Amino acid sequence: MEFDEVREYQHGDDVRTIDWNVTSRAGHPFVKRYVEERELTVMLLVDASASGVFGSFEKTKGEVAAEISALLAFSAIKNNDRVGAILFTDRVEKFIPPRRGSTHVLRVIRELLYHQPGGQGTCIQLALEHLNLVVRKRAVVFLISDLLDQGFERALKVAHRRHDVVIIQIVDPRERELPDVGILEMKDAETGEVVCIDTSLANVRGAFLADWERNHEEQRKLFQSHHMDHVLINAAKPYDVPLVRFFEERARKYH
Repeated sequence: MEFDEVREYQHGDDVRTIDWNVTSRAGHPFVKRYVEERELTVMLLVDASASGVFGSFEKTKGEVAAEISALLAFSAIKNNDRVGAILFTDRVEKFIPPRRGSTHVLRVIRELLYHQPGGQGTCIQLALEHLNLVVRKRAVVFLISDLLDQGFERALKVAHRRHDVVIIQIVDPRERELPDVGILEMKDAETGEVVCIDTSLANVRGAFLADWERNHEEQRKLFQSHHMDHVLINAAKPYDVPLVRFFEERARKYH
C-alpha cells in the first residue's frame, strides 16, 4: 500500500487512519488515504564474472544468464513494471536505475550483452550490499549467477528482508561430473590457476561430484531456511521448462 492523500474524515472511516498532525492543525479530523501499489520494481543482479564464459554444450553460462535476464525484463515491462540491473564481478560493474518502457529495457539488454567486465572474480556480497544502498523501495530481485562464491550469506539474508529475492543458479553439467578422458588440464577462469587431474580414476571423479553436491546442499539448506525461492538452471538444457514450473508454483503459493 502507498500513501495517496489526506482528506476529511467521513462516517465509517477507520479511526486508525486519522492523521493527528493535520487534524490538530485543522481543528477537525482528517484521515490518510492509501492505494494499492500494483506496479513492481524488478531488479536483475547479473553475475558477469569470468566463470560465465564456461560452457561444455551449445551455450556458455553467461549466454544463458543474458537470455534469462532479457526474458525477465520483457516480461516485467509487459506488466508496466520498472526494471533495473546491477552487473557485477568482484566489483559493481554497472548500475542501471529501474525505469519503465521498452527503450529502457533494450538499454538493459544491450549492457548485458556487450558490457566488457573490468573484473574477473565474483563478489556476490558486494552486489547485494550495493543493491541495499541504491534501491530503497521493496523490489523483486533476481540474482542470476553460478554462485561460485563464498561469504555472501549474511548479505543475502539482509537483502531478502528488504526485498523479495529469487535466486536463479546457472550450472554446467561438467561442473558437477567429470568425463573419463584421462589426464585433464583445468584452468580457473577467475583466478588463472591451472591444475592437472587424472579423470580415469573413479575416486577422483567421485570426489569431484561429492564436493559439488556438498556445496549445493549447503546452499539449498540456506535458501530453504530463509524461505528464498531458488531455481536451478542446467546450461545444457532448455531453461524455459524450469522457469515456467517455478512461476506456476509461485503463482499458486501467493494466490
